[in-house]
Amino acid sequence: MTVKFPLLQIPLINFFASSTRISRHRRFIFMASQSYFDSPSAATTDYPVPLSPPLPALSKDIEPNRALTASSKSALFSLSRSHVIFEDEWIIAVNKPQGIYCESVLSSLPDLLNDTGANVSELHLANRLDRDTSGVMLITKLHKVAAKFVKAFTDHKVRKTYLAYCVGLAPKWEKITVKSGHGRSKYGAWRVYAASDAGRKLPGGSLVKDMETSFEVLSVNGLGCFKEVSDFHKDEDVVIVQEKSVIGCDLKKDEILVRASPRSGRTHQIRLHCQYLGIPIRGDVRYEGVYEWKGSRYDSHELHAESLSFEHPITGKPMLLQAPLPSWAIQPLRSQFE
Repeated sequence: MTVKFPLLQIPLINFFASSTRISRHRRFIFMASQSYFDSPSAATTDYPVPLSPPLPALSKDIEPNRALTASSKSALFSLSRSHVIFEDEWIIAVNKPQGIYCESVLSSLPDLLNDTGANVSELHLANRLDRDTSGVMLITKLHKVAAKFVKAFTDHKVRKTYLAYCVGLAPKWEKITVKSGHGRSKYGAWRVYAASDAGRKLPGGSLVKDMETSFEVLSVNGLGCFKEVSDFHKDEDVVIVQEKSVIGCDLKKDEILVRASPRSGRTHQIRLHCQYLGIPIRGDVRYEGVYEWKGSRYDSHELHAESLSFEHPITGKPMLLQAPLPSWAIQPLRSQFE
């Protein structure tokens, strides 16, 4: 397939003839344009320039209120058996609700496990989700199991998939992988950086880290079909981020349901890459997502941790843990669920 981004196309053979790591069937696209920051002060420093915009003014008004609301909800939250997706003597997986902090889920778990007589002194979060992200959250019951999961995540042995409801310009691609840098700007916000900036120092002293996410379109404006979790790396296009995207987030006309699979585990990774692709997540005002859409206001972003797959650290059995779909993910695919 051909992806028609309004981009500067660079001949592939001259750039990658010596690379032995790149599969021939993949197409690499370099997004090129002017930087957001072309000021003399930026030019006189040796710091990497962020390629995604700063936080919108709207987010500075809305985010504090969302945090207060979530704090109130989290203080009253308690887990029930209806939240449990899977449990054995070593791990428990739960479906975290939207708008609840991970720490509140963890702190409410002992009350649930005390009824079973389980040991609650070594509970540990194996993965974390943003406040407004729902879905699979894995908790280990023993320190030795926690250590095994740390290694599994570090070695990319755990596969994660998410569903995101986006509003923007319908993409020309069906599958795509985005590779970029990730880090905090001098004002403390998480930003997208060029892939080639990985390893460079930022103003706060931290380093730009690599960030990679694969996407698959499931539905556009309610047309599409739900697909089982599959291999993202077949027939995909690849974007290696080097410059600011020329696809603006102001082209809000289509509703797109995507599945995302992050290879790295950077903070706000999927949200940042959706913004870069011009399809910000609905309700995600921090990264240019719509707050009001078709007469409704969205008080949280619509991102759901759909699944975790891994080899069980004790039994060695392959595991696939899936959370029930939220209503906003079912709606564009409702014909399949009727």
